[in-house]
Amino acid sequence: MSAKIAIVLAAVAVVAQCQYYSAPSYGGHGYAAPAYKAEVYPDAHPKYDFAYDVADSYTGDIKSQHESRDGDYVSGYYSLVEADGSKRIVEYTADGYNGFNAVVKKEGGYAPSYAAPKYAAPAYAAPAYKPAYSAYPKY
Repeated sequence: MSAKIAIVLAAVAVVAQCQYYSAPSYGGHGYAAPAYKAEVYPDAHPKYDFAYDVADSYTGDIKSQHESRDGDYVSGYYSLVEADGSKRIVEYTADGYNGFNAVVKKEGGYAPSYAAPKYAAPAYAAPAYKPAYSAYPKY
């Protein structure tokens, strides 16, 4: 019992001494960090014009695009050959007043050179109903 009292008194003494010995404090660097001032760049007038074409005969990927911008006005078109052989063309414009406007056109298309075969539904008779067990017991 006296050992427990000694341990408790030792713990109280350690806690009492901790208030006098704390973690070291650092006084700082002695100089102030330089003030950051962001550079201001004037907005340039946005103007560009680009185009590309892809014609891959191996994969059948055929498409093109052209777009130009002058300030807030953007106009352009893109086209692609779809899986059925038709060509989709999208012409678009965009500006701050009218927003985005697109006109979609479709040219050509796939017309099969043969008639699809006619299939008739198979003829079969539905099986007659026969219960798996008798509703009445056999004695």
